[in-house]
Amino acid sequence: MLRMLKKLWCYVRHVSGDDAYEQYLKHHAEFHQATVDAPPALSRKEFFKLWQDSKWKGINRCC
Repeated sequence: MLRMLKKLWCYVRHVSGDDAYEQYLKHHAEFHQATVDAPPALSRKEFFKLWQDSKWKGINRCC
């Protein structure tokens, strides 16, 4: 039962985007650390600012 609840919680976090930073860090470590000139990973604050800006960019309506 506890394992099923954990799986459900992981799914909810994934669907809502709550685990986006963890997924970003995993991707960055896997694909971007191999080169010497790779930029460092963004901080949590920088990541969410960039994520929110890209998500809401282009929305120009009032409601």
